[in-house]
Parts: sequence; C-alpha cells; structure tokens
Amino acid sequence: MSMDTILRIDMGAEGGPKTTTQPLGDYAGLGGRAMTSLVVAAEVDPLCHPLSAANKLVFAPGMLTGSAASTSGRISVGCKSPLTGGIKEANAGGQAGQAIARLGYAAIVVEGQPAGDDLWTILINTKGVSFKVDNDLRGLGTYDSVEKLRAEYGEKVTFMLIGQAGEMMLPAASIAACDRELHPTRHMGRGGVGAVMGSKKIKAFILDETGTKTRQPADAARFKAAATIFNEGLRRHGVTGTGLPSFGTNVLTNILNEAGGYPTRNFSTGQFEDATKISGETQAALMTERGGEPTHGCHRGCIIQCSGIYNDATGKYQSKQAEYETVWSFGGNLGINDLDTIQALDRLCDDAGIDTIDAGVAVGVAMEGGLLPFGDGPGAIRLLTEVGKGTPLGRIIGSGAGTTGKAFGVERVPVVKNQALPAYDPRAVQGMGVTYATTPMGADHTAGYAVTANILRVGGFVDPLKPEGQVELSRNLQIATAAIDSTGMCLFVAFPVLDQPETFSAMVEIINGFYDINLTADDVSALGRKVLDAELDFNARAGFTALDDRLPRFFEEQPLAPHDVTFMVTDAELDAVFSS
Repeated sequence: MSMDTILRIDMGAEGGPKTTTQPLGDYAGLGGRAMTSLVVAAEVDPLCHPLSAANKLVFAPGMLTGSAASTSGRISVGCKSPLTGGIKEANAGGQAGQAIARLGYAAIVVEGQPAGDDLWTILINTKGVSFKVDNDLRGLGTYDSVEKLRAEYGEKVTFMLIGQAGEMMLPAASIAACDRELHPTRHMGRGGVGAVMGSKKIKAFILDETGTKTRQPADAARFKAAATIFNEGLRRHGVTGTGLPSFGTNVLTNILNEAGGYPTRNFSTGQFEDATKISGETQAALMTERGGEPTHGCHRGCIIQCSGIYNDATGKYQSKQAEYETVWSFGGNLGINDLDTIQALDRLCDDAGIDTIDAGVAVGVAMEGGLLPFGDGPGAIRLLTEVGKGTPLGRIIGSGAGTTGKAFGVERVPVVKNQALPAYDPRAVQGMGVTYATTPMGADHTAGYAVTANILRVGGFVDPLKPEGQVELSRNLQIATAAIDSTGMCLFVAFPVLDQPETFSAMVEIINGFYDINLTADDVSALGRKVLDAELDFNARAGFTALDDRLPRFFEEQPLAPHDVTFMVTDAELDAVFSS
C-alpha cells in the first residue's frame, strides 16, 4: 500500500466513534514530525485546554517508515501538550510506525471526545478500523494490558497503549509502543501525550499489518544504491558502528561524567562518584552474564541495534535495557548506584506509562524537598509505585518535576516550559542549554543535540564550557533534527551524517529514490525550518514569549563543580536563535 491517506477518528461522533479517510492534499510529502506539527499548527486552537475535545492527537510514521531503509521505523505523535501548554511532538521506535505505514496511512488524526467513561480499543487492519469498548483494561498497566490483548488478538499484531498515568491524564503520561517481542517498552515519552490519549478515552490501538507489504521505492535502483552507501556509513562510524551496538545509549554515562556535565543529585554537581557502577559498559557485562542481550533492535530493519534485553538476577526478563537518560534520571540524578534498582524504576515507568525523564527528575526534586534522602533506592521504588496506584503523592510525581517542585517548596527545579531537563547539565554543555531554552518543545535533548560538537567532537568542536558558537550550533542542529524527525529515521543517524558528507548525501538520495524527487541539502534544511516555524508560531499564538525561552535562574547563579562554571549564553543571544 502506498502511504497516501489520512485516517480521521472522531471519538465524539454521535452514536459512537466514526472514521473518515481523506487524500493528503496540503499535507502531501510530509511524514513524522513535519506531519504532526503542521497538522496540529493548522487544526488545533492554541488556546484550547489540552485535555479538551478541541485538542487533536496526530500519529504519523516518517516519510521512509515501512520501507527497506535502515533505522527508519520511528513514529511521531503530536498534540497540544498538557505539560508545557505548547506544541508537542514525541517519537518512538518499536513496531507501530511500520505497521501504520504499511497499512497505507500517512497520519491518524484523533479528534473529539466521547461522552461517558467507557474505555475504547481501536483495531486497524487491511479491512479498515473497528472500535470496541474494553473496560476490562481499566486501571491496568501496559504489561498486563498487553497480555490481555495478546490473548485476544494473537502474536502477529502490535500495540500502542497507555497505562494508568494516561488514564488519569497526568501531565507526564506517555504512550507505549511495543518492541519486536511485544514488550511495551518504546515510549513516545515527553510532554504528556499519554494524557491526551487518555482524554480521548482510548486505552489501546491494535495494529495488524497482516497482508501488507514493505513500501516500495519509486526508483528502486537509485534507492538501493543510496541505501548501500548510507548503511556503510552507519557501520563505519565509531558511535553507530561500535559504541551504540556494544553498550547502548548508556555508553554516554562515563563520557559525560568525565566531562563534568553529568547532573548529579538534582543538578547540584556535575560528576557522580559511582558513575562506573551504572555505566553502559557495566550494564552490558551484567546483561551478558544473566543471559540477556546487550545488542538488540527495537524494530525490524535497524542496523544500529542500540536496544537491549535486561534480565534480573534470576535470569528472568525485567525490562528493556534502560536508556542513558533513564539510567541517569534514576541513577546519578538520585544518587542511586544500583542497576537493578534503576531497571526496576524503568519498568515501573513503562508499566504506568510515564516519561522516565520527568519522573526521575520529579523524584530528585522531591528528594531535594526532603521527602526521601538522596540514594534511597527502595524509597524511589515505593514512590514510583504510587503513580500506578493513583494516590495523591503518585499524581504529584506523575505530573512531572515542575509540579513536584511547587508541591515540595523547592527552588532548584530543572525545567523549561515546565518540562524536565535531561541528562546534560547546561553549565558544562552550554550548547545543550541553548537547545533546552529555545526549542518549542520544552527542555529536550533530542531537539538539538549539541553534545555532538560540545563533547563527542562529531561535526566539529565547540568548547562546551564557553558561550561562543553555541547559538549557531544549536540552531543548525534544531533545523536538521526537525527534518530527520520527519523522515522516520532514528536520530542516531546524525552522528555519521554530521561527520561523513557522503553519508548525508546518501540519506537525501534515499528519500529521492523512494519518492522519485530531487531534494537538495538546502531543501532538507528548508523542511526543518518550515516545521520549526510552524511550531514557534503555534506557541506564540498559545501565549509564549521570549521569557519562556530561558533556563531556570539557578543555572546562571550557582556554579557547577568540577569546572565551577555557570550558564553564560545571554538572553539576547537566546532571542537570536530563530531570528536569523
């Protein structure tokens, strides 16, 4: 099937949910983040309440998703964010993107809101769309929900679903996509997208691609030739060819800790004395010892293989290998040095359906507020268990770090636009600070990953401890990222793309061969800029001003050890990120 249709699901239609399909029209040629952000910007009232019927939830596979292009299986979801109040795009790996793409849908737009409290499941297959009230799933975590759904629909399908946090419409709730083994471990994590799905009363999508085929390129020879060069570039680069497959994303723990940019005990210092105990190297050795898999693909057709399978001490599956951000948020950020505790916290988040970054930072803020001592692993597990139970304390944590800071009277609350900062301290990695402050998404490392040039010396070098060059670095990365997020490709392709001109050219040529078009590098930048402009415009209409493009003041006032540095990029420079 060609991906040439938009599926609209009206959950508020009279007599129950209804679907319509439409041609792409003005949205032709878009995918992933470009599709979600342009639909949200055009169709959602920026002043609506994010949990009201007026908000829309837009799922979009990337431009190349469902094809034979490597690492191209990601799915984006967009809406007005209940966490930030601005536009939101979150994306994930897993199988959902490929299933939707192969079923022929360039976007699924969920609109309206049903009357009553019934929870719905939605089955999408080659015959169309069917709806079912399924209140048996109410109050279940994603793992138990998947077990029930597997028993009903079998093993040849995949799922997108919410846990209790989404049902409760908590602002840090995520949407789970399943990996190849049908574990609900790949999350569209940030910004409360799960709360919006909960507000539409949808517990799960069942995606059945049986009877579909891989999407075929318009010019097979051109596509294949470019894909060969591109894949070779991924294998040749040290990060995508060696580091990520060997040690997963957590390969970064030792690197950032050595650089003094590893935020420890709620951003109070830049190094964690026990970092090696929770590093990617230690994690991979432990997984191997227990019969897990340190090298694993979260979806078909990925040659980077940065995922992993983590077993507990008895050799039983516990969770996927926790990502770098998650190991940090529950590790160094909380002063916890035990991988099993961190993995248990990761599983609790995946099960309740909550963003691991905002959850971990919320617990760190609560520790700073005196609720628990730093380093209290069992206490952190008890606290996260409250989220799934829906206790008042659990709802506070599930509302993210900003809300938790207010509830516990904490000054040092590391959020931008109310979204928690990830695992790179902006004082020691100044380019990341620019991205956190200025991306329309709220604090987000993926929006413009300046760690490339600041720390890893990929695509050049910009001194991470100085303000010079950071605005230009972040701007260029934010534009490039918006484009990559639209292709369906994993963001990790950025490493070889930034370092190897021929790999970048091959990536553009894969798109050209697939669609039989002739995009240039400038066209790719123009697409990224178009996406960002739409997002910035939505936020402006939602009431955001330049004052929202700022880090919390403590980053300018409290020097970070070991470099004794503050965030030095000026407000005027931050305001210039998108003005040129």
